[in-house]
Amino acid sequence: MTPRYIVLASNSPRRKALLEKLQLPLKVLPPCVNESKNTGENAKRMVERLSAEKARSVDAEDDCLVIAADTVVDLNEKVFGKPASEKEGLLMLRQLSGKVHKVHTGVSVVFNQSRETFSVQTDVYFRELTDEMIKWYWSLNESRDKAGSYSIQGAGSVLVEKIVGSYTNVVGLPLKETADILAKFGAGIFKQTPN
Repeated sequence: MTPRYIVLASNSPRRKALLEKLQLPLKVLPPCVNESKNTGENAKRMVERLSAEKARSVDAEDDCLVIAADTVVDLNEKVFGKPASEKEGLLMLRQLSGKVHKVHTGVSVVFNQSRETFSVQTDVYFRELTDEMIKWYWSLNESRDKAGSYSIQGAGSVLVEKIVGSYTNVVGLPLKETADILAKFGAGIFKQTPN
């Protein structure tokens, strides 16, 4: 059975924009999930659990495929989500300065009674940041709703020396792996002919 359309369980405009690039029928339903980290939970387990909870939290019709994702930054086992304040955002950027961190995105797909969850990791190398650079970047207002307090697809790209792994994973949805799982669930993009 082929899904009638895809439901993206997300509040993220970046995930929506990435999925729209695949030109599949798409509807967005915001999930209602507490995104707190559980005690003793590592970044990989956290994003996989939260993506699964988000996928289950939306009320979609049976012939629709639900996809959800969650992204965090992991610096030496310390998980950075979205900054709650300017003080926290500036501190995150100072801690990431000159270091390599990991970006983990968990992705969950639900269709009929079938469910699958996976995660992707990308290594991000930050340049050494001065206080002036950090304050300038924060003043742009693009980092406040981003894990790790930066946006690689925006001006935050100047903070990054290089990445190893999926770029779209750092944005919030690993597209290659997502396309693969959509195909497995009957929503393959390669058999579609865009208008």
